[in-house]
Amino acid sequence: MESLFWIMLVAACAPVVAATVPRRLVPEVVLLLAGGMLVGPYGLELARVDAPIDLLHDLGLGMLFLLAGYEIEVAELRGRGGRRALVTWLVCLGLAFVTVGALATTDDRHAEIAVAIALTSTALGTLLPILKDLHLMGTPFGRTVVNHGTFGELGPVLAMAILLGVNSPERSLGALALFAGAAIAVAAVPVRLMPHTRIVPGLVRAGAETTAQTTVRFTVLLLVALSAIAIVFSLDTILGAFAAGFILRRVLPGGDERLETKLDGLAFGFLIPVFFVTSGTAINPRAIADAPVTLVVFVLAILVVRGGPVLVATLRQREPDGTRSFDGRDSLRVALWASTGLPLIVAVTSVAVDAGEMSAETASVLVAGGAFTVLLLPMAATLLARPEVTRQ
Repeated sequence: MESLFWIMLVAACAPVVAATVPRRLVPEVVLLLAGGMLVGPYGLELARVDAPIDLLHDLGLGMLFLLAGYEIEVAELRGRGGRRALVTWLVCLGLAFVTVGALATTDDRHAEIAVAIALTSTALGTLLPILKDLHLMGTPFGRTVVNHGTFGELGPVLAMAILLGVNSPERSLGALALFAGAAIAVAAVPVRLMPHTRIVPGLVRAGAETTAQTTVRFTVLLLVALSAIAIVFSLDTILGAFAAGFILRRVLPGGDERLETKLDGLAFGFLIPVFFVTSGTAINPRAIADAPVTLVVFVLAILVVRGGPVLVATLRQREPDGTRSFDGRDSLRVALWASTGLPLIVAVTSVAVDAGEMSAETASVLVAGGAFTVLLLPMAATLLARPEVTRQ
C-alpha cells in the first residue's frame, strides 16, 4: 500500500504540473515516467512494483489499448486513408529490418526483431488525449494522424504476436487465426442477443446509472476475457485489449457518451497513470547515462524509419480533385505525430527482457528513447502549427 501511495501521488501531481507549462508543451505521460523514475528503485526507492501493483500495471496497459481500439473507425480504415496508412506501415517495417541489420545492434535475432518492431510503433493511445486537447479529433489532419497511428499500434501488435511469440511464426499465425475466430465469436454474442430480446440489454442499461455500473463492468469483463483468451493462445495480452476495443465499438457503433465518460474516468483517472508511473520505475537512469549514443541513435532511427515514410505518404496525399491534402509544414507535423512511440516500446522491450533476449539496461535506454519522442515530437508538431490550425 505504501508503494501505491507514492505511485498515486505522482499520478495526482503530474497533470497539475503539466497544466503550468505554456501551451501544455510537456505531455503528462512524460511527467508520469519521470515521477516513476524518481520514486522507483533507481531513484528514492520509495515504491516497488510487487505482484498487486504489477496487476494494476497490466490492467492500465490493457485499458490504454482498449480505448485506442475503441477510437478506431473501421470504415475509415477501409477507405483510401486507411489503405495508405497500411502500406506506409509495411514500408516502415521493411525499412526497420534493414536499419537494424545495418546497425547490428545485437547478435540475438529476437532482440533485433524487438528493436525493429519498436521502431515502427506509434503511441496512438498516448496521442489521443493530446489530439483531443488540441481539438484536432474529427478534422482531416486528426483523421490522418489516427489512421497512421492505428496501424502504428495494430501492426506492431500483430508483428509481436507472430515474430516474438513462444511458438514458431507458422504456429503463431495459426494461434492468431484461432484467436481471431474466438474474438469474432465473443463479438457475435451481444450483437445477436440485442435484436432478439430486450430483457438483457434493458437490464444492462437500467443498471448503468446505479451502483451496479453494469456497462463499465461488462466492458472490464470484455477486456479481461479477451486478454485471457490471448494468453491461452500464447499471444500478448495487448492484442486481446485491442480486440476488446474493436468489439466495443462494433457493439456501440454510434458511441455512448456516458459510458465513454466513465471509462475515461477509470482509465485516465487511475489505471493508465499507474501503468506509466510503474513503467517509469523500471527505467535505470545510470544505464541511460552510460549509453547516450545508443539513445540518440534510437530516436533518430525512429524519425527515419517511421517518420520518413509517413512524411512521404502525407506529401503525396491528394484530395478527389487532385489538390494536395496537406502542405509541407502540415505533412511534417503528421510525420512527427506518427513517430511518437512509447507504450508499445515498453511492451516489446518487456517481452524481450522477460524472454532473456534483451538486457534490462538496453530496455531502459529504448524506453527512455520512446519517452523522448513523446516529449519532443508532439511539442515540435504543436510549435509548427499555425495558430488557427490547432482549432480547425
